[in-house]
Amino acid sequence: MKKIIIIGSGFSSLASSCYLAQQGYEVEIFEKNDTIGGRARQFKKDGFTFDIGPTWYWMPDVFERFFADFNKKPSDYYDLLKLSPAYQVFFGKEEKITIGDTLEKIYTEFDRIEPGSSKQLKKLIHKAKDNYNIAIKDLVYRPGESPLELITTETMKKLGQFFSTISKEVRKEFKNIKLVQVLEFPVLFLGAKPSNTPAFYNFMNFADFGLGTWHPKGGMYQVILGIQKLAESLGVKFNTQQNVEKIIVENKTAKGIIANGKQHQADVILSGADYHHSETLLDLQYRQYSENFWNKKTFAPSALLFYVGFDKKLKTVEHHTLFFDVDFEKHAHAIYDANKWPEDPLFYASFPSKTDHNIAPEDQEAGIFLIPLAPGINDEEALREQYFEKIITRFETITQQEVKKNIIFKESFCVKDFIKEYNSYKGNAYGLANTLLQTAFLRPKLKSKNVNGLYFTGQLTVPGPGVPPALISGKLVSDLIKKYE
Repeated sequence: MKKIIIIGSGFSSLASSCYLAQQGYEVEIFEKNDTIGGRARQFKKDGFTFDIGPTWYWMPDVFERFFADFNKKPSDYYDLLKLSPAYQVFFGKEEKITIGDTLEKIYTEFDRIEPGSSKQLKKLIHKAKDNYNIAIKDLVYRPGESPLELITTETMKKLGQFFSTISKEVRKEFKNIKLVQVLEFPVLFLGAKPSNTPAFYNFMNFADFGLGTWHPKGGMYQVILGIQKLAESLGVKFNTQQNVEKIIVENKTAKGIIANGKQHQADVILSGADYHHSETLLDLQYRQYSENFWNKKTFAPSALLFYVGFDKKLKTVEHHTLFFDVDFEKHAHAIYDANKWPEDPLFYASFPSKTDHNIAPEDQEAGIFLIPLAPGINDEEALREQYFEKIITRFETITQQEVKKNIIFKESFCVKDFIKEYNSYKGNAYGLANTLLQTAFLRPKLKSKNVNGLYFTGQLTVPGPGVPPALISGKLVSDLIKKYE
């Protein structure tokens, strides 16, 4: 039986471990942190539970497809609740848009903001659903080995959409800037500005409005624990607190790793750790991509996160709440063009205890606040404090309630932490953005071209950033290993 060592235990590593064990390999995971999950770990304090990383459960069909590959269902491992409403967006004190849990509710809300706009929205959703079916049921399950993977009868009909942008297409149909921003919002999950993201990616609007927003009871970490349980049932072995220091290569072939100073032999090495970091574990001559290559890439944002315990229930906010009360373009410019701290940041807040009563003590609230930032930015404690003060003051004004004096504790996580905890390139939070020149076969490869038996998976490779793509990445790389090994 061939042995495979997997570096890291995020979603893509866990998914690939299940597929590889199912294929008959002996699989062992090495994780440097003391708990598994990579960016999707959990933080607990004083009876509060926080997902450190992803908080949105979108595209439930991808999770179903993953578990179905093992004759299982998500419900075998965790309970899912559909959020109603899915989320709300504040544009100011009295101005907000609520995204309901059905398309009909969303059409009504669009008409309330701009009479007659539901007609355009129906058209957009029809196109987005069509693209979703092409992309998610087919295209993203291709390994990015060749440009020919993108050429199908379906995609040839959509060719123009790869050369137009989300921003252009949305603004053609909608004049109201609030509606435009709500329609451009899901693209931020792909890590690039709507003006730099191919129009074909409007399938994210169907993922958002058509499939809804869900919450795994107990938080996103329950999904990690579910996949771990599946992996263990298939024979996968887990090692935590094992920092991988080197990938051993002999005669251009991966032979094992050194973790915590000790050698471990294997027939195949798969790294689900940050791709750039994984290559630094190789001697120079075996690396595929130079520092210059990585430096020129468009990375998805980093983030400043706060995990806050409040000693009371908060009013007028939903489980997922977005604050778009400042200039969207200016913030995007600060992230993608100027590489600096935004003066007035947009921010997102999640209050999972609104839905899930085990997340916080009774009559208290767990709050997660996130400000998207440029990766590689200067990160100091004083700046973190300054920005918390900015957003919490705006939060009080917009939601018309006092909360500062109700804070029991707050913990922060920013660029330095992404680097320290996940060896993340420039402290990025979401991976490599999905721009036209960073799509499919143009992304860093799943299979090393310089070292036999060395593979990569995760958000810097195919198909891209986000939790569902990470699960898919795990499947794609395991298929390639089966093909070549």
